[in-house]
Amino acid sequence: MNKFLFSLLVILLLPVAALIIVTPMDSQKQYIFGLMSIGLLLLLGINKSRKISVIMVVMSALMSTRYIYWRATETLHFNSVIEAILGIGLFAAEVYVWVILLLGYLQTTWPLKRTIEPLPEDMSLWPTVDIYVPTYNESLDVVRDTVLAAQCIDYPKNKVKIYVLDDGKRDEFAVFAADAGVGYITRNDNRHAKAGNLNHAMKLTKGEFITIFDCDHVATRAFLQATVGSFLKDEKLALIQTPHYFYSPDPFERNLSAARTIPNEGALFYGPVQQGNDNWNATFFCGSCAVIRRSALEEIGGFAVETVTEDAHTALKMQRLGWGSAFLSLPLAAGLATERLGLHVVQRTRWARGMTQIFRVDNPLLGRGLKWQQRLCYLNAMLHFQFGLPRVVFLTAPMAYLLFNQNIIASSANLIFAYALPHLAMSIYINSRMNGRFRYSFWGEIYETVMAFHLVIPTILTMISPRHGKFNVTDKGGLLDVGFFDFHIVKPHVIVVVLMMIGIIAGIVRAIMHDYFAVDPRVIALNIAWGSFSVLILLAAIAVAKETRQVRKTIRIDVEIPAIIHYASGISVRTRTIDMSMGGVKLVTPDDRYQTDVIEEVELLLQSGAVCFPVSLIDANEKIIRLEFQPMPLSKRRELVRVVLARADAWISEPYPQDRILHSLGSIVRCVFELFYNTWKERGSKKKAPIKEAKGEAV
Repeated sequence: MNKFLFSLLVILLLPVAALIIVTPMDSQKQYIFGLMSIGLLLLLGINKSRKISVIMVVMSALMSTRYIYWRATETLHFNSVIEAILGIGLFAAEVYVWVILLLGYLQTTWPLKRTIEPLPEDMSLWPTVDIYVPTYNESLDVVRDTVLAAQCIDYPKNKVKIYVLDDGKRDEFAVFAADAGVGYITRNDNRHAKAGNLNHAMKLTKGEFITIFDCDHVATRAFLQATVGSFLKDEKLALIQTPHYFYSPDPFERNLSAARTIPNEGALFYGPVQQGNDNWNATFFCGSCAVIRRSALEEIGGFAVETVTEDAHTALKMQRLGWGSAFLSLPLAAGLATERLGLHVVQRTRWARGMTQIFRVDNPLLGRGLKWQQRLCYLNAMLHFQFGLPRVVFLTAPMAYLLFNQNIIASSANLIFAYALPHLAMSIYINSRMNGRFRYSFWGEIYETVMAFHLVIPTILTMISPRHGKFNVTDKGGLLDVGFFDFHIVKPHVIVVVLMMIGIIAGIVRAIMHDYFAVDPRVIALNIAWGSFSVLILLAAIAVAKETRQVRKTIRIDVEIPAIIHYASGISVRTRTIDMSMGGVKLVTPDDRYQTDVIEEVELLLQSGAVCFPVSLIDANEKIIRLEFQPMPLSKRRELVRVVLARADAWISEPYPQDRILHSLGSIVRCVFELFYNTWKERGSKKKAPIKEAKGEAV
């Protein structure tokens, strides 16, 4: 459909849309209209085509807008100042969610699924690339493999140069860089943190393109060949971003059993959101795993230093000048996720502050150079991180009535439910349909609730004073020897749960004795149901704070490679690997020789040739042999990185199953059950332990 016909169709349908939004109905008619709309949506949902999805998105948007219009025109009547403040606050939070919903539909309805643009066969035409690995206070153990993986990238060696950008000015890093044969750059100060570090390196290097890897992100060998070709096809392309893939579990995946089998927190952003941004030429630079054209950076004066999210701000500046951006949805590098919930909160708080700063100092809605679609994509990203206060409002709103008898929605329970049900049901169903392989239903509530209380003050302060705060580096590579409950992080969540439970109990009492208290039991039931859902989400968020032990230094990767075990006696036996890590390898046991002979080396038979690694035996049985890699020179370590972490297909996996809404809700209930059950089991085992010790001493 061309633009003229599309515009004409929109103009013709606007009166119909307005009629749907503004027509008043009583509760019975609204129930019928809402249920018919939901039924039609479910019927349309049988067809999986993108065009049908667009129709369903329009239906959902109209129903949600109808709800907001009804709230604005019919329910904002209050009997006291306190009711007015609380009621208008709740309505403002609902308007915020409505705006985010509509902007989210804009971003994810038309995802652009970009493919790899091949490089010319003549390698002399390939451009030169500088690879930056910025670091500040991370350990050499974290940075080493990132640098070695960069050296394994399949690209002409005379056209790629690798630099360690060490803002920590550490001697061991300089020695490592010299031993590895890569450049080492430092500076006299740490002004502007990471952005300043990158800008300083730009003055000392000359590559046509700049590739950036955070110091824990190891690249696959195909990284540059998969990304650089797009720049040769499009001379106005300034940036190509690839997903941030994490090979270690984040706090949600590690601490919640159900989260280990669902898409992680970042999957939605590095899937439909960035693909949708790409469709509107609004791809965000995410600070790592990206390639940038040097001339575009030089035109904007280098990486942005005005905010603590130099990455997104840099992309915004380039796009204002007409440069293009792209997103390639292939995991071509992998890094370490935040190990603990506390670190996760610190990292997300920095992101929230940074996006709020951009909103204040370089608002995408203002200024020249952006199309309206780009402005709205950036607006959604910046408004998203304001979810702290609205989320707290939604979690605590039922207490206004249950504890203090404040009516913050001036309407009957029947009418509220009649208008809210289709709005909520249709938006949940649409998001599940379009993004269900990247974000399961209700799990976004968990992710936001964990952060909500911690974001309120930083985002408000930054909105008032955008220069407030400084850049914080997220620690990576740490271990947890013992599990613990991080009460400090979830203290506000616990307080709200206690208050909400008191409110629910009070509400039940009032419902039973509704004649005595002169209250409508249906209003109480609505608030109890709302409060109960808040408690469920809060308890799931609290469960994330129950940190489990993490003692593995490296991640295992399932990979089957032909191998040869070399014994001290000189005998060699063929077998194959089961899995590998940077710490060791698991093999299929070929025979029982391991019982009488010492294993000295394991040789991996690759398509590119064979490579040997020194090993020692950890344990073995008739089925498997576990071997630990022994200290090795950098040349051998580089080969190990190439085998384990830098394979072209290292991080490509099958997509997650499609979301099932009720099953997803059930998984959250399971997380809450496990929180109490596991805590009860641990307390029981602790009580029994001293008794056993006492018996042992008596004997």
